[in-house]
Amino acid sequence: MKLYYSPGACSLSPHIVAREAGIPLTLVKTDTKTKRIESGADFLAINPKGYVPALELDNGEVLTEGPAIVQYLADRKPESGLAPAHGTRERYRLQEMLGYINSEIHKTYSPLFKPDTPDATRAERKEYLRKRYALIEDILAKRTWLLGDHFTVADAYLFTVTSWAKHVELDLSAFKALNAFQQRVAARPAVQAAMQEEGLIRKAAAA
Repeated sequence: MKLYYSPGACSLSPHIVAREAGIPLTLVKTDTKTKRIESGADFLAINPKGYVPALELDNGEVLTEGPAIVQYLADRKPESGLAPAHGTRERYRLQEMLGYINSEIHKTYSPLFKPDTPDATRAERKEYLRKRYALIEDILAKRTWLLGDHFTVADAYLFTVTSWAKHVELDLSAFKALNAFQQRVAARPAVQAAMQEEGLIRKAAAA
């Protein structure tokens, strides 16, 4: 399988999940601005949506949207425990959390990365994020991971989008449980391996 990614983008989430599950992937670096992959080929021919992640399956089909991709990967290795079994209440809790991260946190970051976003809009989006993180803070104050005692694909997704805060000058220092969570995820060997492969951290820093 091939994962089309951009370093540090939301595609880091399925990259982490694949590493956690022990699923080998071929990484294809993608420039989301020019819509070209590292070979120079047109990314839009692979994913007409024009953004990462995109997962090319062994049969040539392409799966898009991060929450769908991470569940697909987890279900290929159910013994990993990265996603609860289909049909269980816990699986719906996972989908509930993935939906929350996707719509309320992930997408709220988008205007903060645009240089032409007005200051008033930027301030409003940061305040909105802090309100949405307050719910996450309450959850993480009571448990190690978002769904309980086991690391899941939701944790990989939250870690990825929350790592953007420093790049948009969003101060999350008041969220002690969230910051402790970020440190726990960052220390996981699979996460360090994924970040090294994307050039986000140096190998020496992860030793």
